[in-house]
Amino acid sequence: MADARLAVVMPRLSAYGGVEGFGLRLAAALAGAGYAVDFICARQEVETPRGVRVIRVGRFGPFKALKTLWFSLAAEAAVRRGRYDLVLGLGKTLSQDVLRIGGGPLPVFWRLSKRAWSPGLPRALKMLRRRLSPANWLSLAIEARQARSARVVVCVSELVRDWLLEAHPVLARSDVRVIYNRPDLSRFHPLDETERARLRAEQGIVPDQVVIATAATNFALKGIAPLLRTLALLPERFVLRVAGGRGAGHYLRLARELGVEARVRFLGRVEDMPGFYNAADVFCLATFYDACSNAVLEALACGCRTVSSRFNGSAAFLPPEAIFDDPGDHAALAPLLERVAGEPRPGAFSWPADVACGLEPYLDLVDECLRGNRQHGV
Repeated sequence: MADARLAVVMPRLSAYGGVEGFGLRLAAALAGAGYAVDFICARQEVETPRGVRVIRVGRFGPFKALKTLWFSLAAEAAVRRGRYDLVLGLGKTLSQDVLRIGGGPLPVFWRLSKRAWSPGLPRALKMLRRRLSPANWLSLAIEARQARSARVVVCVSELVRDWLLEAHPVLARSDVRVIYNRPDLSRFHPLDETERARLRAEQGIVPDQVVIATAATNFALKGIAPLLRTLALLPERFVLRVAGGRGAGHYLRLARELGVEARVRFLGRVEDMPGFYNAADVFCLATFYDACSNAVLEALACGCRTVSSRFNGSAAFLPPEAIFDDPGDHAALAPLLERVAGEPRPGAFSWPADVACGLEPYLDLVDECLRGNRQHGV
């Protein structure tokens, strides 16, 4: 099947972002397996992987809805021109053979994530803006089309599969599979205690401090406010370090009101994420919605004690006692973090052999689909 021509379709060819990083690695892996791979995107932000040809279709228009529509139509035209043996869609694509669902269905996201905003006017305004957004109308229409047309749907977690079947019951008759993400284990791995001590000293962490770490781009959705309230209930030696995101002013004011401003650091974009996880004592994701948090998987790979809310697909890899029900319940989260921080570090995480994860299952799926094409004369 190595003579087959494949297309990977998503808006950005980039290494920054969970979905983007996966798309980049997948295209490189497919090319490495000998396929002729075209990467159809709106824009390119990194060097082209070896063996991959990039087709840039642009993403024009003054508004998000127009940009999304332009890319969907332009990418569809490129797919039709290319006459590919197999098309893998990783974004707002109109037709594809294999559709990877990385974020979950929009209606379920709205229902669950609204709790990240305070009840009353803030929540009502947030939901109103979502429902009035033309970009969201377009996303809903594309999701419905994808559910009707995709030959194989791949979800990044069992939780996303459940959410998807809830939002689109028509998919119950389709081929819906689950393939989890897996971190690059050459980058994400535990350090010994000597290296950890050196790393913590370099980052200004004093020996008696207990570092609670989290990673977020959307501070509201990932529960930064509840974490700050949790920190106020923990002993003074507990500190919070937040990787990612921007515009932390509101949360710094909240930290000041809670009296924990000196115990919080918003780090912005962190280049050395393995070092970030290894320096931490506990990684906590108090998310209100997460399809399959790469950060949780990376923290596990680094041997970090890890806890997460149940609204996160990668919580499936955690023991039940490390999963909490309500990310907004800071009073319940505080004793959990204090208990977990006192437990031994777990060491390198052992990935379950019976759970499909990483890039290899995608290579197997591509081969399976191509063989099916040839058997049916496609």
